[in-house]
Amino acid sequence: MAHHPQHIITVCTDCRITGTACRPGLALLARLNDSLSRMGVASGSDFSVEGTVCMAGCQRPCTIAFQASGKATYLFGDIAPDTDIGALVDFAAIYAERPDGLTREAERPRGLGGKTIARIPAAFLISEHPGERIQ
Repeated sequence: MAHHPQHIITVCTDCRITGTACRPGLALLARLNDSLSRMGVASGSDFSVEGTVCMAGCQRPCTIAFQASGKATYLFGDIAPDTDIGALVDFAAIYAERPDGLTREAERPRGLGGKTIARIPAAFLISEHPGERIQ
């Protein structure tokens, strides 16, 4: 059975308004992948970091989501690729430790203060493979 990452971090890398690649989003994606790997947060392939088409956060770019089956999903905006990497890596570690993913604003890294767009209630994701449930 193939291993599926428990946590998914998705970065908006395609701008709906311009119809082109979002350079800050692409830079954020590359820096986040590198930083998570160097800091050991992504060890054991527990995290998948990927880009996606427009996440409709155009008024608050760069937009990034943290999600996992059975955990609350977080959507952050106004992320600065150069200065918010540390806060994102710290949040990834906190998020991974929480069985339900829930955090209060005061528990999140200071660099993410005021950048939460949404906290979406937990959902259980079902695998496309019969009999396999992603937890």
